[in-house]
Amino acid sequence: MDEHNPKEEPIETVFRNGTITVVGILLAFSLGFVTHWAANPVPWRFYDLFAVVPILVGIASQMRALSLLLDMSSLRRHVYERAKRIFMAGLILTACGVGLAILLDVFEVASTVTLPGA
Repeated sequence: MDEHNPKEEPIETVFRNGTITVVGILLAFSLGFVTHWAANPVPWRFYDLFAVVPILVGIASQMRALSLLLDMSSLRRHVYERAKRIFMAGLILTACGVGLAILLDVFEVASTVTLPGA
């Protein structure tokens, strides 16, 4: 199944190392957001799951991509491209979840705050 194509151009190690750094940093930011959001004083509601699920699935995808990139087989182009696709899908899912979490918090705060004189 996982055949090595002798004509396949390998990925440069310097390029792969840079990619690993970027993936690690963005994964750390994603985990940091979840930690910060979990400590948010606004009480959690059932509808927060609509934001939590894509964030957690996205983080799991980012971790999977990092795991693939740390393996020596990621020097093969098709493995590298697969890891890159998984990472981008995870990043997009996480970003959508973060955006939704921010909107949910804004709506929650807006519903409890009243304007002066209203």
